[in-house]
Amino acid sequence: MKFNGSAAANVGRTLLFMGPSTAAALATELDLTGAGVRKHIDTLIEAGLLDSSERAPYGPAALNSPRGRGRPARVFSLTAKGRSVFGEREESMALSAVKYLATVAGAPSVVAFADKLAGDFENRHTDIAQIEGVEARTTALVAALNVEGFAATLSPGLGDTVQICQHNCPMGDVAAQFPSVCEAETEAFSRITGVHVTRLATIAKGSAVCTTLVPYPRRETA
Repeated sequence: MKFNGSAAANVGRTLLFMGPSTAAALATELDLTGAGVRKHIDTLIEAGLLDSSERAPYGPAALNSPRGRGRPARVFSLTAKGRSVFGEREESMALSAVKYLATVAGAPSVVAFADKLAGDFENRHTDIAQIEGVEARTTALVAALNVEGFAATLSPGLGDTVQICQHNCPMGDVAAQFPSVCEAETEAFSRITGVHVTRLATIAKGSAVCTTLVPYPRRETA
């Protein structure tokens, strides 16, 4: 089934940028009726492009969502197949190139390649390092990730932390086979924000989103 230009595709692309959402949230965002958005959700689920659960798959809501009376609202998120359909990815050519590199030049060459990718990202956004404050630098980093197709958002963390949530990974298929890509990216995030960040989950390992925990100094959140 082709989704280009369809109303169901609008739902898929909205989930890519909003992250896991309820039908009500999607209906509000897209100015659709509840019945209308559920019809498109059913189509996407049938095609294997969406999953549903009773709570968000990441962020504080995944751990602390209260269970009230009655049936909880379902939360819908893109599957790996859904991200490949609605996201911005260079699947086969990038992965084939890195596999070839590993074959002819060995594993260290892949690590060097991953470091170069991360370094190039930093070089394209050197202005972020000049921004004062971890919170402001983190916000700027999310904006930079969005420019490059990662569909990133900020989610409140526990205590004095936030989570950078990347709903799309242009190199996801490469990172799934070569973890050094994710490792180099995480190290770049630490350098850009100026604090030690922690990667909690990755699309490459089957999670719904890539999440990176960023600690905010208490003086900045006071």
